[in-house]
Amino acid sequence: MFVSATSRSFANLEFFDACQRISDLEYSKVEIWVDNNSNHLTLSQVISDSDAFAHKYRDKTRLTPIAFYLEQDISPDDLKLLCKTCKVLRVGQITIPASQLGTPFNTEIDRLRELTSIASSNGISLSIKTQTGTLTEDPHTAVELCQSVQGLGITLDPSYYLCGPHSHESIDQIYPHVYHTHLRDTSKDQLQVSTGLGEMDYNHMISQLERENYKQNLSVDLLPEFTDAESQPLEMRKLRMLLESLL
Repeated sequence: MFVSATSRSFANLEFFDACQRISDLEYSKVEIWVDNNSNHLTLSQVISDSDAFAHKYRDKTRLTPIAFYLEQDISPDDLKLLCKTCKVLRVGQITIPASQLGTPFNTEIDRLRELTSIASSNGISLSIKTQTGTLTEDPHTAVELCQSVQGLGITLDPSYYLCGPHSHESIDQIYPHVYHTHLRDTSKDQLQVSTGLGEMDYNHMISQLERENYKQNLSVDLLPEFTDAESQPLEMRKLRMLLESLL
């Protein structure tokens, strides 16, 4: 396993400025966060010209790109273009959001089957993020989605299970389906707290991932709405050092 950081951790900055901050904090790998409603990085900037984006990326940063992380849903046609960018950058993982709670299960299955088929045909792993307010809010539903869509995985964000409506349930059934992770420290009543003050059991999580032969990234993902600019670098450094000490 390797420790990486999402560029969302510096969502207040433009993407390449965020990469510089991540590099300054001694991370070597970055997960590229794409949010069409921000000034950080939009999908059109990534897919309008894959070669141009890749050239600019390599010119601006030495960080190894390990995944794309989409804040919004993506159309099949745009996913095909994003897969092209992935190939140019040698990225093999894309995280997309699950549909909102209330979406019919079969409707979500149809959507995910089409997107997973496109990603798989391009050699890319596709996963849905576990998050409150979406169909993956319930860990059992998250697993059922993966079981119903061949090739689909989970991006495990355990904070939403520790501090959420299913906090009383075990999530061990999730681990066989995990393709990627998003991590921060969390308490049972606050989604993000300072590293070391929360109740996240990283030892158990890592041991469960190791049992499933997970060899991918542990991606530090600080939530912008819970992070002030002054403490941001310290929290990023503390969590990197904590995770690296457990590997």
